[in-house]
Amino acid sequence: MKKIFYLKACNTCTRFIDAIKTVDKFDFQEIKSRPITVAQIEQLCKLAGSYEALFSRRAKLYTEMGLNRQPLTEADFKHYLLHHYTFLKRPVVVLEDKIFIGSSKRTLEAINQSL
Repeated sequence: MKKIFYLKACNTCTRFIDAIKTVDKFDFQEIKSRPITVAQIEQLCKLAGSYEALFSRRAKLYTEMGLNRQPLTEADFKHYLLHHYTFLKRPVVVLEDKIFIGSSKRTLEAINQSL
């Protein structure tokens, strides 16, 4: 499976996706219009090693909800990832059995080398 979970309104996601070689061979899921399912988040967690690895602490809601002042468990991370798209660290790229999370230059290079 080659899939990209992204947010259409995110300029960083757009630039990142444009820089991926052979991006036309990917299945895209815009997470605001097509929220991530329980099965999908569980599969992503299995690849990433934890729900926390998928969770974005940069989301405005993270501080607005006071989550930055609470100890969060894996169950909490899963709950928030399923209930609001903004908590997913973006983009998430899945290449068969590999997962790439975030928009760093290093991540982009790793994706392009894996293609």
